[in-house]
Amino acid sequence: MLRPFKRTGQRRVLVIGLDCGAPELILDRWRDLLPNLTGLADRGLYGDLASTVPCITVPAWSSMLAGKDPGTLGFYGFRNRADYSYERMTIATGADVKEKRVWDYVSDHGKTSVVVGVPQTYPIRPLNGWLVSSFLTPSTTNPQTQWTHPAELRDEISAVLGGQTYDVDVPQFRTDDKEFLLRQIYEMTDKRFAVLEYLLREKRWDFFMFVEMGVDRIHHGFWGYMDKSHPRYRSGNPYEYAIRDYTVHLDSLIGELLAGIDSDTAVLVVSDHGAKAMDGGICINEWLRREGYLVLLDEPRGENVIPFEKAEVDWSRTKAWGAGGYYGRVFLNVEGREPQGIIPRASYNRERDDLAARLRQIPTADGNTIDTQIFYPEEVYATVRNIPPDLIVYFGNLRWRSVGSFGHGGIHTFQNDIGPDDANHASNGMFILHDPRKGYTGRRISAHIMDVAPTLLDLMEIPIPNDIQGQVIRG
Repeated sequence: MLRPFKRTGQRRVLVIGLDCGAPELILDRWRDLLPNLTGLADRGLYGDLASTVPCITVPAWSSMLAGKDPGTLGFYGFRNRADYSYERMTIATGADVKEKRVWDYVSDHGKTSVVVGVPQTYPIRPLNGWLVSSFLTPSTTNPQTQWTHPAELRDEISAVLGGQTYDVDVPQFRTDDKEFLLRQIYEMTDKRFAVLEYLLREKRWDFFMFVEMGVDRIHHGFWGYMDKSHPRYRSGNPYEYAIRDYTVHLDSLIGELLAGIDSDTAVLVVSDHGAKAMDGGICINEWLRREGYLVLLDEPRGENVIPFEKAEVDWSRTKAWGAGGYYGRVFLNVEGREPQGIIPRASYNRERDDLAARLRQIPTADGNTIDTQIFYPEEVYATVRNIPPDLIVYFGNLRWRSVGSFGHGGIHTFQNDIGPDDANHASNGMFILHDPRKGYTGRRISAHIMDVAPTLLDLMEIPIPNDIQGQVIRG
C-alpha cells in the first residue's frame, strides 16, 4: 500500500496508458476479473476510443496528446520518407513532434508533470517536472544516453530497482521462445511499476502519465494462443490464458497506484489502438510486380526472402511501390516529383483511383474477399505535411498485414518476414474516464483519440487552444 503522494494544492490528473489495450477484453470479456479498472469504469465514462489513421503507436500517442491528426503532425508511422528520393527514410522520434503535447501546456501554466514511457519522448526535451523516455530509447545502460529529465533521475531509478537495468521495452518480442517472452514482459512491467510508485509518492505533481508497453508485446506474442478466431489457435494450448493472466496482474499493479491518490484526482485510462487476429500477410510489392506496376532489374531467385531495400528496381518503368507493416503504404512514382517519375501529374488522380480499386480486389489465398480499406491522406487529415503515402491500405480491415519483401512464393504469406507475430492492430482502442467531481455512473460512450488532449486540459482547468482538433469527452 502506497502512502499518500505529495500534494501541490491543485487539481491532479493521472493518465494510465495501455499500449494496444483492447476494449473487448478489458471492458467486456474480463471485466469481472479486473476490479480496479472495472471500478473506474463503474464510476465513470468508458468505451471505444477511435484511433488515428494509421492506427499504430507512432503516430497515435502523439496525436492523442497533441489533439492533432497525423497529417498535421507530419508523420505517418515509425518510418517516413525524408524526401522524394527512393531511398531516404527517417525514424519519427520525439524530435519530429513539433506540436505541443499536454505536458507542454501544463509546464506553460506553471504546473508540474511526471511523464513515463510515452512514445516519442526520446530524445529528451526538458519539461517542468520529471520524464522517463520510451521504448525508442537506444539504451538505458550507456552513460552517454540521456533517457531521463533531469539527468540525475536515472540514479534515483537505479536505486529504486536495486541497481537493476530499467527496461523501456522487452529486448525481443518477436520470438518463438514464449517462456522467455513472458519472463521479459513481467520483469519489464514490474520494474516500471516500482518506478511509478516511487515517482507518484516522492514527487510533487499535477499531471502524471505513463504508458505500459507490456500489453502490446503480450498481444503480439500470444494473441493466437487466446483468440479462437485466429488461424493458429489450438484449444488447450499451454498459453491460452497468458494474456488474461498478465492483464489481471497489471490490474493489481494499477490498484496499488490508485491506492496512493486522493479522492479528488481524476483518472483517465487510454489505449492508442486495439488488437485483432492476424490471418497472414499480403506481399504488396510482389503483387505490384505481378500487376505491372513495379519492375525489377533482376527477378528474385531461390527461396530466400529479399527485403525491398535490397531489390534492384527499374524506376524508369515502375509506377508504384509499397512498404510493409501492420498497414500498407503505397507510393506512386510521379513525373516531376520523384527523380525518375513516370506518372504524368495530370494522370495522378486517375492512376491512384485505379490502383486503389485493384488493391481492394485482392482476395485471400482461396479466393475469398477480405474487405480491404483504403484511405487518401488529403481526405482523412485536416492538413497534410511532409511526405505521406499516396495510399494508406488496411488489408482485410487489418486482418492481414502488408509485407514489403520478395521471395514468399506468391502474394500471400503466413509467416511474418520480421519474426513471429500473432496480432495486428484494431482501429478502436479504449478509454475509461473517472472524474470524482462528476456524477458519472458507468455510462458507455464512444470517443476519438484526439479528444484526449482537450479532455485533459479541461480537467486541469487549462485553456484549450483553438487549433486542437478533438472535443472534450463529456457524459
